[in-house]
Amino acid sequence: QNVSLELATVGDLKLVDKPTPVTLAPNDFSNIKATVKVASTENGVIFSTISYDVRGSTSDRNCVYLQDIKIDIMDYIVPGNITDIEFRQMWSDFEWENKVNVMTPIRDLREFLNHLSTSTNMKVLTGDAAIEGECGFLAANLCAHSIFGEDALANVSVEKALPMDDSSPIVGHIRIRAKSQG
Repeated sequence: QNVSLELATVGDLKLVDKPTPVTLAPNDFSNIKATVKVASTENGVIFSTISYDVRGSTSDRNCVYLQDIKIDIMDYIVPGNITDIEFRQMWSDFEWENKVNVMTPIRDLREFLNHLSTSTNMKVLTGDAAIEGECGFLAANLCAHSIFGEDALANVSVEKALPMDDSSPIVGHIRIRAKSQG
């Protein structure tokens, strides 16, 4: 009887409505829904417990701890597909920018771009003809969309510190732009 689902969040997650307690008969079940608002692009965790009373028992409420639910923002990012003209327009319109210096153990420029694209769920918009071949630098544009309708753009500008040396480290930066932070 009196079964309650208790939820708590960590990160920029907010519980919109608290689930209402339900009364269950033996071997009965119920579906309980709760709405959680995601306020930023940071990962979060939802902790939960089920507490219940046992009919005829004089003890305190019983409690069952449930497995944490981890919210990973990368689950909500998909590769974007826009034209070069759309990229340039969005790049000039977007107000928020973050510049990230590149420091990686990867030594091949194309391998670095593929790794970046895969790990960020971004699509490389720059055509293969523009980035194939062997030279000491690489510049490319990338795009991703969130399932919430937001866009993120990236411009990669990297080079080999010593262009004629295959073991030379990659240096440069990645500029990321969006309408707003988070």
